[in-house]
Amino acid sequence: MQQQREPSASESYFWPSVWAIGLHVLVFGMLFVSFAFTPELPPSKPIVQATLYQLKSKSRATTQTNQKIAGEAQKSAARQTEVEQMEQKKVEQEAVKAAEQKKEEAAQKAEEAKKADESKKAEEAKKADEAKKADDAKKTAEAKKAEEKQLADIAKKKAEEEAKKAAEEEAKKAAAEEAKKKIVEDAKKKAAEDAKKKAEAEEAKKKVAEDAKKKAAADAAKKKSQDAARKSTEDKKAQALADLLSDTPQRQQALADEQGDEVAGSFDDLIRARAAEGWARPPSARKGMTVVLQIGMLPDGTVTSVSVSKSSGDGPFDASAVAAVKNIGRLTEMQGMKPSDFAPYRSFKMTFTPEDLAL
Repeated sequence: MQQQREPSASESYFWPSVWAIGLHVLVFGMLFVSFAFTPELPPSKPIVQATLYQLKSKSRATTQTNQKIAGEAQKSAARQTEVEQMEQKKVEQEAVKAAEQKKEEAAQKAEEAKKADESKKAEEAKKADEAKKADDAKKTAEAKKAEEKQLADIAKKKAEEEAKKAAEEEAKKAAAEEAKKKIVEDAKKKAAEDAKKKAEAEEAKKKVAEDAKKKAAADAAKKKSQDAARKSTEDKKAQALADLLSDTPQRQQALADEQGDEVAGSFDDLIRARAAEGWARPPSARKGMTVVLQIGMLPDGTVTSVSVSKSSGDGPFDASAVAAVKNIGRLTEMQGMKPSDFAPYRSFKMTFTPEDLAL
């Protein structure tokens, strides 16, 4: 609906003012017409003068009668004039009344027009208010709809969060159950492994004990063999010394040369035997390994240096052979050797194998 423009205050009072001005003009016109058409009164007769003239010729009674008649006539003329004036006034009053009536009618019409305009404005205001109410109702409905949608979204989100939380709780519970099962399985597995390790340790312990027994027996046999070899060497040396002291110089030289070769061979065996006594077998040692050591000694039998001349290819085995020779320290049996006999031992090479070391 098109919004009508509300008239201003000057426009609202324009037509009533025009009506009022026209009504006043009409009233003044009627008054002017009534005065214009008023009949002219006849000029009053000089009654008094006539009476005076008659008084001169008439008697006192006649004079009084005439005066009385003149007074009555004057009163009658005065009443006539008063009646005419009253009628004129009545006409004027009726004209004023008619003008006022027209003014009232114009005011009434203006009032009615004003009321109609106010009614129209009220109707328009009512329609505008109804339109505003309808718009407010629409906005309220839309706001309510938006609020309901928001509440629905919140409820949906809350339901999703609760479902997610429930799923997470179920997942945690399942994970806890799985972890519990795994702990039990790990405990069983660990117990089995511990039992296996314990059994292996017991087996290893038994094997170590057996190996220790075997090694002790081997060491005892080795020591017995070394003692026998040492005794044999000492016996040979004593015999050679006796032979040197008892025979001729040529015989003694020949025996000495022969005895020197024997002594050299016996010292090689002695060094191997002493190295075997101080040797710690590494786990990587196997039969068939060979390491050549470069050994330096002093005339008193002290080992001064040991180094690898040719490696076996196994570092731990080489290191164990070097350590075993160094652990000999000093061979007291080499004291008193002739310089010519000791010369080969000042710096010499010796080959060690696991077989040599009684593995």
